[in-house]
Amino acid sequence: MRKRTGYLLIFAAICIAGVIGWKYFHKSETAEYLPPTPDYTDSQLWYTVSNDSAGTGGDIFYIVSTWEKEWLTDDNRLCRYADAYNTTHQSRMAIEIKKIADYMAEGNNFCSPYYRHVAIETWATQNEDTIARRTQMPMQDICRAFDYFNSNRDKSRPFVIAGFSQGGKAVVELLKHMDDTTYEHLAAAYVLGYKVTPADTAATRHIRAAHDAYDTGVTICYNTVKDVKYVNTVISKDCVMGINPVNWRTDATPALLHDSITVTLDTLTHVLVVNGYEGNEYHPILGFINVGDIHSCEPWLYSECLKKNIATRISEWYRKDKNNTH
Repeated sequence: MRKRTGYLLIFAAICIAGVIGWKYFHKSETAEYLPPTPDYTDSQLWYTVSNDSAGTGGDIFYIVSTWEKEWLTDDNRLCRYADAYNTTHQSRMAIEIKKIADYMAEGNNFCSPYYRHVAIETWATQNEDTIARRTQMPMQDICRAFDYFNSNRDKSRPFVIAGFSQGGKAVVELLKHMDDTTYEHLAAAYVLGYKVTPADTAATRHIRAAHDAYDTGVTICYNTVKDVKYVNTVISKDCVMGINPVNWRTDATPALLHDSITVTLDTLTHVLVVNGYEGNEYHPILGFINVGDIHSCEPWLYSECLKKNIATRISEWYRKDKNNTH
């Protein structure tokens, strides 16, 4: 009898501990702060440039990378996301967006939304499940922003989507999100510093790897490293496509950039291996970025190549549209 009573007491203690634990976990989860959902009819949530006075360019939709760390609200709640309405957060995102617009917006109309991107600490976990769970909300923001962008533009024009790092992931998600009619007007999608996985290509017919400088409706994807041993697990591992943005080849033919940098596509890992460039201006981030990879260089090192290629693919889209050869 005493033995049975002992078992019952142990069972009761376990149940009480479980209830307390659940309450503690639930409290810690609800204590986290989620910024307000962006309303993309509000012009304050956009960075825009109109440079297509001739009507011969395209519409650029750009998604910014990660700029925020986790932060605390005034009432001491943890937030893992940028606040799209926070002017300080906007100003940080605008640093990158403005530099991108300086070359992508030339001859084009350019739009970039502020969104609730997940903070850098989530990426530093290097845990794919954690990243997938916490990026759901940012990806939903971008899909809603894109839908607003698309509904308010001239549908006779081509468009380009481009994004860097977390923004590159958003480009992949947008390709899954858009319908076939919208996709017909895609000149190209640029995934800068992120991966396209087998699961991504299996999820949609809209992800087609670029094979040269001229094809349209395709995805341009690349990641830069000093050596293939530095392939980043969460950013570039298991990527199924890659193209050299200097010579626009998908084989291992080296290309010379800025007269001194050799850029070669590794056809096994689909990353770009650079020689003659160390990327020392980009400091390591939380011990997992810029540590043999040169992740922070992606939109800048090849900016002239990207600028010319965006113009080329937009022109090709117009040519195919005129000849009805899409």
